[in-house]
Amino acid sequence: MLKQEILDNMQKIVDTCMGEETPACVATCPMHTNVKEYIRLIREGKGEEAIRVIRDKLFLPRTLGRICAHPCEGKCKWNEGGDPMSIRALKRYAADNFDCEDDWDLHIEPANGKHVAVIGSGPSGLQAALDLRRGGCDVTVYEKLPVRGGMMRVGIPEYRLPRDILESEISYLDKLGVKFRLNFEVGRDKGLQEMIDEHDAVVLSVGKHQGRVDRSLEHWDAEGVYSAADFQREAALHRDVAGAGKVALVVGGGDVAMDCTRTALRCSKMEKVYDICLENSFETMPASAHEIAGDLEEGVKFYHAQAIKTIHVDENNRVCGVTLRKCVSMFDDQHRFSPTYDDNDTIELSDVDTIIFAIGQAVEGDFAHGILEQRPNTNFVCDHETLQSSMNEKVFCTGEAAGEAVMVIQSMATGRRAAQSVLRFLKGESLTEGRDIKDTWTYETKLDMPTNWEEIEAYCVHTRTIPLEEREKNFKEVDLGYTREQAEKEAERCRQCECKLCMKECIMLKDFTECPKTLFREYLEKGIDAVDSKVAYSCNECSQCTLQCPHSLDLRSNFQAIKSEFAQRNGGTVPVENLLPSEANQVKECDDEYCTAVPGVSTAPAKKQKTKYVFVPGCSVSAYTPEGVEAVLHHLRDALGEENVGAMLQCCGKVSLFMGEEEKFHERNKKAIDILDDMGAEVIITVCPSCYKIFKETAKNQKVIAYWDLMRMLIGVPEASKGIGEGSDIIFNIHDSCVTRDETSHHESVRWVLDQLGYQWEEIEKNGQNTRCCGVGGMVCSSDPALYERVYTRRMNDFSQDNIVTYCGSCRGTMETGGKDAVHMLDLIFGKQYTKDQAKKRSNKSDEEMWAKRLESKKRFDSCRK
Repeated sequence: MLKQEILDNMQKIVDTCMGEETPACVATCPMHTNVKEYIRLIREGKGEEAIRVIRDKLFLPRTLGRICAHPCEGKCKWNEGGDPMSIRALKRYAADNFDCEDDWDLHIEPANGKHVAVIGSGPSGLQAALDLRRGGCDVTVYEKLPVRGGMMRVGIPEYRLPRDILESEISYLDKLGVKFRLNFEVGRDKGLQEMIDEHDAVVLSVGKHQGRVDRSLEHWDAEGVYSAADFQREAALHRDVAGAGKVALVVGGGDVAMDCTRTALRCSKMEKVYDICLENSFETMPASAHEIAGDLEEGVKFYHAQAIKTIHVDENNRVCGVTLRKCVSMFDDQHRFSPTYDDNDTIELSDVDTIIFAIGQAVEGDFAHGILEQRPNTNFVCDHETLQSSMNEKVFCTGEAAGEAVMVIQSMATGRRAAQSVLRFLKGESLTEGRDIKDTWTYETKLDMPTNWEEIEAYCVHTRTIPLEEREKNFKEVDLGYTREQAEKEAERCRQCECKLCMKECIMLKDFTECPKTLFREYLEKGIDAVDSKVAYSCNECSQCTLQCPHSLDLRSNFQAIKSEFAQRNGGTVPVENLLPSEANQVKECDDEYCTAVPGVSTAPAKKQKTKYVFVPGCSVSAYTPEGVEAVLHHLRDALGEENVGAMLQCCGKVSLFMGEEEKFHERNKKAIDILDDMGAEVIITVCPSCYKIFKETAKNQKVIAYWDLMRMLIGVPEASKGIGEGSDIIFNIHDSCVTRDETSHHESVRWVLDQLGYQWEEIEKNGQNTRCCGVGGMVCSSDPALYERVYTRRMNDFSQDNIVTYCGSCRGTMETGGKDAVHMLDLIFGKQYTKDQAKKRSNKSDEEMWAKRLESKKRFDSCRK
């Protein structure tokens, strides 16, 4: 059974891994449009595929591509490094250029015999009607106005949203069989209770069409005073406002105010437009920056930190000017909205004859009085998650009627949520079971990828607009959107946010899972026996996954523990057939026939002498270069004194640990440690990275140092080797072992040694602490030869040279297997000058040759006894 600490580590990965996390743009979109995917497709020139992705969630792509408040852009990763992605404009590009009515999905479920009324044809009502119709319901939308679209039609100016585009997209519902009744006012043409009685369910989707004016002011009802809702509605229906004069003052600092100013400029008699707001700067205004920019471009004059003190009227009760007063502060000490003014600091605008208050709107709810519960001047009371009315189970509220939305896209999401509730209600199912509100609302994602913005250069591509002179006194669309070139360039900026850095680096993980979170959740839920056992034995144990992970999650320990569990169940022996030969080799590598211990040269034969330094070459190097390991021993004795330096040829047990044979590892490692203790060793000198790592963890009475560090820090390279590489025609790449990726002194020392020898070398990117495994790690070379080949082939592609030098015996063999000319550091230190014409295969041709060299190393060490 796995230890609790391993189970806890798995749970930590499940809780912390960001591999399944949604990009912020998708999570923030209440409809969860796959922004990342459609931008990728636009970037690749696949517009037809991009619009299919968009239409999977949105039936108004051309409309939303123009007027969506794009909360996704507010959470875009690019906000850290500059302007966010122009997501809305890219959606519009795909929709304008690739949306085709012939491709619209007209599939609906079989009729369920239920009739649902939707009151209001705004975005939430339309979305609810669409989803209910596709769910098999007979749906009728009742609209008070003579036009469809709600605030999209009569609240958003035509210069931003052409009416033919909106109507074309609403026609999708006509094709599906949704019925519409226009100029139908609930409470006038039919009572709400009667509608509830006549239908199986009612979706209440009325918007905030009731505008507000500041009734605390004298003459608030004078001719020329409008609420934003009334002003925009008249302009939308008639492309003019008959009662508007020549000079307008818009009151408000939000996007609605910005719409009002530019709409006013387009009215037939208008000559000048002012805007006043309580905020003291453009930066503190709630309006979008691009909306403010549009106002400034078209000549609107702003007065910040101002409010109306007095409305002046003429003898006909027509506005004929205003007196403004300065706003000193907007909030009190508790940060509550409570503006204060300086009545002595005033401005006269005597030419104003039209005032438009853009200070808020309310839902018209008189028709539901006594039938539904409504908060004063706001929304109807309903359940936050299901949107079911608090007073009538057959009624469901959406959008502004539910108090759930201030944006079109948010309204659509509530329409979808309400439709889901209605369909459950009609089937007699639970409205809450198995649902998550985040499916139809904005939620926070844990995805937060570190980005070095200094290394990224890309600037936001702005859309085209028509010239100023072409906008005068008309409602032509101002924004022309992107060309293909512009769209693809902007799409290129997308960071394609995801956290699968470990997956991109680790070849093995991609074979078995979508991400670590998915894999270890499966382990925890099903147990290790239900998951392919090959997974654990395919880990190179190189820790690149941890290195890449923003949270430095440790996967290797889990795979080690799983292998140990499998071995323990199998009587302590690895249960993988391909690894049994490696177990047999471990037995031989620890057998006395192939092992020896040589103490320092004693100066007192009658007395046992401690050997301060013990050279431990390891198994791979001693089976590769017997002459090299002997030369190291002589160099050490020359530099440190022959009485102080001995050698031990004994396996550290690393392969057993790789295979999960913990008990055998401890037994084999203890044998080596006991010998070292018996020799009185104080310092272990290694040339094998695995031996270094193992003894550093298990040798309690000795310090461990790599031969390369010892040379750089204390004894230098052999005198005969200095400058031996000068004039060589080779430029080496160095391969650093993943086992000692964190031992930066090793990296520094190996390069120092090469410099001392006089050889040229060239650094590669994936090296040092960021080095990649050669493929041998975890004994994958034996457990999964095909994976091993893929790993070492990838590693070969990292190199810029054909000649590789490394300081790990196993890594050297893999470099050669991968087609490189590979030498060990000992070849260069103790051989003659190495040149290109000496390239050859150096690996043992057979197991017999390997064991013969191991015996020769033992013989050479034994010959150094005195």
